[in-house]
Amino acid sequence: MRVGVLALQGDVREHVRALEGAGASAVPVKRVSDLDDLDGIVLPGGESTTMGKLLTLFDLLEPLQARISGGLPTYGTCAGMILLASEVLDGRSDQRLIGGLDITVRRNAFGSQVHSFEQDLTVEGVGEVHGVFIRAPWVERAGSSVDVLASVGEHPVAVRQGHLLATSFHPELTGEGRMHEFFVNTLVAKREDS
Repeated sequence: MRVGVLALQGDVREHVRALEGAGASAVPVKRVSDLDDLDGIVLPGGESTTMGKLLTLFDLLEPLQARISGGLPTYGTCAGMILLASEVLDGRSDQRLIGGLDITVRRNAFGSQVHSFEQDLTVEGVGEVHGVFIRAPWVERAGSSVDVLASVGEHPVAVRQGHLLATSFHPELTGEGRMHEFFVNTLVAKREDS
């Protein structure tokens, strides 16, 4: 299985390690040709407005939107969740999104950098996961076809809609492999089998 990691900004190396630990061949994605022959893609954490601008600058936004809407399994963490959302609260007016996931997210919902925290979560279908929340979003609204997999208090922080998976937190920063294993073994492998 060949899984790309969007490599314009963010914690790319950590996702590559986590994907390889889950049995996938991980490749950085920096240009349109890097999207060829992918079985899945990870959109890492970073800064969502910067990532949106870079996607446009490198002419990746529309090709990536087309691949994802065409069924490419995609996992977005933190900023990646924001990029996948259909609507963003507290975003910038010029913010570019990939879309596809029927959720409304609130940027920096848990607070600024100094309010970052770690928490153990039970993620449906995955089990216990240690999550790192850094200027993390949360889900304000989830559409009827979106499954909420985990929450902090009343706020969803892990969701799935078909071939799309998103978390507010960064499991890759702790060496936690369960979320990447779930993505590779459930979403990517399912696409390969079809």
